[in-house]
Amino acid sequence: MDKKEFARRRRAIMEDMGEGSIAILPAAPVRARNRDVEYPYRQDSDFYYLSGYEEPDAVAVLVPNRKRGEFVLFCRERDPEMELWNGARSGLEGACADYGADDAFPIGDIDDILPGLLENQSRVYYAMGYYSDFDQRMIGWVNRVRTRSKAGVSSPAEFIALDNVLHEMRLVKSRAEVRAMTQAMEISSAAHVRAMTVCRPGMTEFEIEAELNYAFTRGGSRRVAYPSIVAGGANACVLHYTENRDTLKDGDLLLIDAGAEYDYYAADITRTFPVNGRFSKAQRALYELVLESQQAAIEQVRPGNHWNAPHEAAVQVLAEGMVALGLIKGRASTVIKKGRYRKFYVHRTGHWLGMDVHDVGDYKIGGEWRVLEPGMVMTVEPGLYVAAGDKQVARKWWNIGIRIEDDVLVTRDGNRVLTGAVPKSIDEIEATVGQG
Repeated sequence: MDKKEFARRRRAIMEDMGEGSIAILPAAPVRARNRDVEYPYRQDSDFYYLSGYEEPDAVAVLVPNRKRGEFVLFCRERDPEMELWNGARSGLEGACADYGADDAFPIGDIDDILPGLLENQSRVYYAMGYYSDFDQRMIGWVNRVRTRSKAGVSSPAEFIALDNVLHEMRLVKSRAEVRAMTQAMEISSAAHVRAMTVCRPGMTEFEIEAELNYAFTRGGSRRVAYPSIVAGGANACVLHYTENRDTLKDGDLLLIDAGAEYDYYAADITRTFPVNGRFSKAQRALYELVLESQQAAIEQVRPGNHWNAPHEAAVQVLAEGMVALGLIKGRASTVIKKGRYRKFYVHRTGHWLGMDVHDVGDYKIGGEWRVLEPGMVMTVEPGLYVAAGDKQVARKWWNIGIRIEDDVLVTRDGNRVLTGAVPKSIDEIEATVGQG
């Protein structure tokens, strides 16, 4: 992402903040995996969104109209000995030259400097509750400023949730963000196609996961957007199945929900296909129903429609289909009204997508569903899950779990499916699976 993009974001949020305010964002902490091993570091999304800075032990501060610079970055200094072990640091000079900070200070000096930045500010923008240790430090700094009231120093009187303001910005993507997301989706799409082509009965779920990871990395992604779901047969009826350890059986379906992250932006794709490359009659019937519901939902993704319109369209098609196939008895309208469709369709039809796979942004405003706007990106992912053992359901439907998920950009005149390169019609799938 270009430095100008981060500078544009900082200018935009500081315009909203106005004079007499200060915003404080801590970097994500390093997390221990076990003993001397740490989890691979991934920067906090909000912090990265405004700074582009990927190192830990940092705090970004925005102070509109500060004479000595509005963007202050506290970070690690250069340290040849530590860099020998753990890699190069940007240091204070790099914070300014490479990341656009107007002023940079050693992170070890923050207790001495930050209270001074808080002095005589009326509003503090800060996301309380995400990092409890840092919350306590914030309280301590504010209390230090309060002790100086007899010297004529005023302390902040108002605390505003920074995430409320920042997440509204993150919800509508810029052109640069759409380009990054498109790249993540192209990498992920190629990985899904690879998984289809190599799939054969007798392989394990983790072998398919390995193929996905190979394609992600080969395509330029260094992280998965979330733990991959590679679920064969009955495992596909477990919505967040991630063990990925069983053998794929001839005659079963395989559900893959996997996406790469590229430049901090996520893709999120699900496809379901037969392990042996041919749908059975029952599998075909349910698959066609889910695909029809997804197409109906995607048609509702357009400016002016509310967030829930795609879900309502998917539920309508699914309910009618479940009744027609005998999965549920009764009239479709009654099935919807009483929520009986939730027996086989337990989740909603989508979520926001961006830097986080379940991205930020409210779904309702003032108690009403949010209206879709150009630049929003969402998933559309209806499904049906029929676990074994239900005596009210014919055995031919048992252990069929199907989800079809695409990533959709709201455009000025409708929508654009960003993940359409992955086969999802029955003919396309049967022509692809096992052909590698």
